[in-house]
Amino acid sequence: MRNKKYSEAINEALVTAMDADSSVICYGLGVPDPKGVFGTTLGLKEKFGEDRIFDIPTAENAMTGVGIGASLNGIRPVMVHQRLDFFLLAMDQLVNNAAKWYYMFGGQNSVPITIRLVLGRGWGQGPTHSQNLQAIFSHIPGLKVVMPSTSADAKGLLLSSIFDDNPVLFLEHRWLHDLKGDVPNGDYRVPIGKAQLLSEGKDITIVSFSYMTIEALHAVEILNKKGISCDLIDLRSVSPIDYDLIYNSIKKTGLLITLDTGVGTNSIASEIIAKATI
Repeated sequence: MRNKKYSEAINEALVTAMDADSSVICYGLGVPDPKGVFGTTLGLKEKFGEDRIFDIPTAENAMTGVGIGASLNGIRPVMVHQRLDFFLLAMDQLVNNAAKWYYMFGGQNSVPITIRLVLGRGWGQGPTHSQNLQAIFSHIPGLKVVMPSTSADAKGLLLSSIFDDNPVLFLEHRWLHDLKGDVPNGDYRVPIGKAQLLSEGKDITIVSFSYMTIEALHAVEILNKKGISCDLIDLRSVSPIDYDLIYNSIKKTGLLITLDTGVGTNSIASEIIAKATI
């Protein structure tokens, strides 16, 4: 275990994957820039060369199509779009091509592409740079959507995403990149679709993911001082969702709070609440 920033854990996952498999490439807006996409891609071009680490034109739909084509021909691309908002320009490629390919062709071929997107507010950015649209993507059959909260999960889920044989969206909240946490050595992987119980209690179940898990940890600490104990469940993946862990916790506590950075209507949080009341 080492204490590393969330951004450093992502960088370490990329290095681990590219060392292990020469078919892994990483490309996208700002990938080889001096700031390296919040520090997540620093040093990669120097280590692996410009054939595997490179920038792209600002053409979201086109370059996603290129990544899908590469995936169908033995490459495992990690594509970095940075702004989740502008990835809406590539929805046709994502929904009607990447997510459906495995099923449309009877499992004969798959699209092992990982797409990294950054969400959340920051730097006084306007409405086209600060949306949290995870619920839209979680609605798409054939697409996995992961939202790690900790440095360890950032590394473990990214490695699992890269070596998954179908498309995965890897969503990073910009407020997490500088947060530190313990990170395991080596090829450490976290299963996609498996939530984590971060604290155990008997009074309330709290379900959160991404940056809201950090806020939930603070809330749990305060509630504990007041004699209220909580089950805190970090989803880690919002598609699929680990409902077994959620249901077992609710049976124990009888109370549920869900935390979500997205819009309340038709959100991940509202879906969990709806299923919990059935």
